[in-house]
Amino acid sequence: MGKGRSLVISMIAVVVSAALVYGLYHLQLNKLAEQKQIGVVVAKRFLAAGEMITAADVELRYLPQAAYSGEMLQDIQAAVGLETLVPIGQQEPIVGWRLNYHHLQPRKSESTFQIPKEYIRSISNGIRAGDRVIIYVSGDEVSRRLFEQTVIVASVKSSGNVEVDSMEQSHLMSLAESNQERMYAARRDANAMIEYLNLNLTEQQWLELDELCREGTAKLIVAYSPESFSMLQSEAGKGADMQ
Repeated sequence: MGKGRSLVISMIAVVVSAALVYGLYHLQLNKLAEQKQIGVVVAKRFLAAGEMITAADVELRYLPQAAYSGEMLQDIQAAVGLETLVPIGQQEPIVGWRLNYHHLQPRKSESTFQIPKEYIRSISNGIRAGDRVIIYVSGDEVSRRLFEQTVIVASVKSSGNVEVDSMEQSHLMSLAESNQERMYAARRDANAMIEYLNLNLTEQQWLELDELCREGTAKLIVAYSPESFSMLQSEAGKGADMQ
């Protein structure tokens, strides 16, 4: 009986030891696999061009190091708040060139409208493409803010159809280089007066604007919004994170 019990105990010990060795082996394999994988930001659903990315639209997915590209985002917050330039498929890694950092393109629900000169009473000379502006309407029977939200400027042109900006380096180029001092200087060093203004508006916004201004009794006042500077800081930071 004693020998039989010893044999059973020995067999149990061998099985337990083998299980421990097997478990440690797989644990080490998993750790090695994790070390060779990189977390990247992917779309949780199909994203159409012009969509604003929210935190609910993206997640981290681990890829083998060999499949990783330096353009892939690794921080979810680097994608949140930006717009897609092109469609992005579900579970597809998000790369920087597919995102709109400067908001010059209209969003999915918007179009770019050139505002007729006769609709405008005044434009802040400091505005540039990519800025956020506040639109007011002023007339004999009406004087109020037209839209509660700010509007994005697609472009500002001179009478010669040239973008109004610094001749040396545009504020958008300075933004891409995360150079806030040059961004400010570009606003001060304009090459012409603003003659043509293009805004990204929804259809409803354009129809409301046109209804108020087409008879000539009311005109628009376009004011630079402080939101522009905060957005420039945020986008400059995201651009720096991408580098």
